Amino acid sequence: MQIVELVKTHAPITGEQIAEMLGLSRPTLRSDLAPLVMLGLVDAKPKVGYTPGSAVTPSAHFSRQLNGLKVKDVQAIPVVIRENATVNDAVVTLFMENVGSLIVVDEEGCLTGVISRKDLLKFTLGNPSAASMPVSMVMTREPNVIHVSPEDSVLDAARKMITHQVDSLPVVTPSKKNGQQEAPRKEVIGRISKTVMIKVLLDCASER
Repeated sequence: MQIVELVKTHAPITGEQIAEMLGLSRPTLRSDLAPLVMLGLVDAKPKVGYTPGSAVTPSAHFSRQLNGLKVKDVQAIPVVIRENATVNDAVVTLFMENVGSLIVVDEEGCLTGVISRKDLLKFTLGNPSAASMPVSMVMTREPNVIHVSPEDSVLDAARKMITHQVDSLPVVTPSKKNGQQEAPRKEVIGRISKTVMIKVLLDCASER
């Protein structure tokens, strides 16, 4: 939480000043600042600079509490669908579970991809045969799926979500069922979303 401490000490402080003090590039600093602003640890004021957020102005307790949280402490139950399910199955599951994306797994529960509402919309528009096609034709495949581990910090998860502009992340661990596969497989054990992040923020704030 070095950035938060710098802001508390030198507020108001500009992004250029923070980057210079930490020896960071502006793009790197922006990706670090974004989750701190989202979680209320830092406030961004136009033409003024960065100041302590409403979540930490009274004390540093909130900051320490949030920084100590790991993904495993807050993760939700994953909403999954098998890779051989149809696009129609995916649409029904999305609406039944009221989520923005589905985690696609194989028969052993290992991550093979992710499919979002946007993916389904793009695929089905003007495609009358889309409903019966397998989700494997629509999904973002596993090597390109952004994910987190249960030991990652909640702040790291928030940073990934903002950097990659996704609403949720699969929580995975190395699979013990790798068999003859050359590449290590990832077993899906949870999900962390923006909704989870907001709940974490509210829970931490209410305990202050």
